[in-house]
Amino acid sequence: MLEALTEQPADKILQIMTLFRADTRADKVDLGVGVYRNAAGVTPVMRAIKAAEHKLWEEQTTKAYTGLAGDPAYAEAMIDLILGPEADKARIAAAATPGGTGAVRQAFELIRMENPGATVWYSDPTWPNHVSILRHLGMQARSYRYFDSETRAVDFAAMMADLDGVQPGDIVLLHGCCHNPTGANLNLTEWQAVADLLVAKGATPMIDIAYQGFGDGLEADAASTRLIAATCPETLIAASCSKNFGIYRERTGLLIGVAPGADHKARVQATLNHLNRQNYSFPPDHGARLVTMILTDDALSADWQAELEEMRLGMLELRTNLAAELRRLTGSDRFGFLAQHRGMFSLLGASPDHVKALREDHAIYMIGDSRMNIAGLNAETVPVLAKAIAEVGV
Repeated sequence: MLEALTEQPADKILQIMTLFRADTRADKVDLGVGVYRNAAGVTPVMRAIKAAEHKLWEEQTTKAYTGLAGDPAYAEAMIDLILGPEADKARIAAAATPGGTGAVRQAFELIRMENPGATVWYSDPTWPNHVSILRHLGMQARSYRYFDSETRAVDFAAMMADLDGVQPGDIVLLHGCCHNPTGANLNLTEWQAVADLLVAKGATPMIDIAYQGFGDGLEADAASTRLIAATCPETLIAASCSKNFGIYRERTGLLIGVAPGADHKARVQATLNHLNRQNYSFPPDHGARLVTMILTDDALSADWQAELEEMRLGMLELRTNLAAELRRLTGSDRFGFLAQHRGMFSLLGASPDHVKALREDHAIYMIGDSRMNIAGLNAETVPVLAKAIAEVGV
């Protein structure tokens, strides 16, 4: 059997990581891998995480399993963070997962189990793993237009025109904030129009929220998800703690199911528990426990929010400075979108040849579609990148 296995397509991000590591040039710049980095190029352990880990080390007395859905306190704290303390918890079920990817996978599994004929609609472009998992599961999927390659903004009219084809029972996958890979986001008026359309069509929204706090702040970044959950009869939400808590390797995520009514919650929760049991039994707890400790301790929460805000403002400053430097070098405002986008990523709009030239001639690495990680920059590399973009003629 094993000798008959076929070669799997290479992951584009992992390919870039391999090329970057093999590059011996001292001035190379990595804008490919999707992790936050500070000005020193380090993905730091946040102060509140360090403090919580120390406290946990002192106080924890067991490593026994928590439960199929994880620690209920973790789910409650995360529901408050994402949906707000005023959310109707009588309708909300949740289960801890191995990272946001685990939450996405479990949501797709739930959809396939309960409605195998459903089509999952995803934005074009989207995070590549969305499409990869859907294909692996053999699910029906369609894309909807999202990004205008000329304006580098959301093409809302095209998005709504495509979503007009959604059928009852279909799933529409949306990015809660900081759209990956484009960095372009809907405004709240547009979010409301999407929610109203989904209600009219009888479709279910699925929100992937992986960057809460990286865009316009914790509350502002949650506003769209809260609007969708308040408007639509049911909602699936896949959440990640990797970025905003900096605990990538702890694989800390949560799948939330907002049921049509309180009488449906028990069945939704039982289904989430069942899916966890089938795939990995009990979810990891270490990262989830740290998050719970931070979100339920006023001092830890305040310090976490302060550091998260420093990270967010740092990325906005990098965006503003890069757009300004490109304006100075090119005499054009065509890169002004960089200052308007939010989150870690933006699609630069460079051709594959431009991306190749940036890599080969300037040691600047980004994904082939020109997605670049803004958090991979610092004050010294912003002018280096701007000069290279101008020289290759993007």
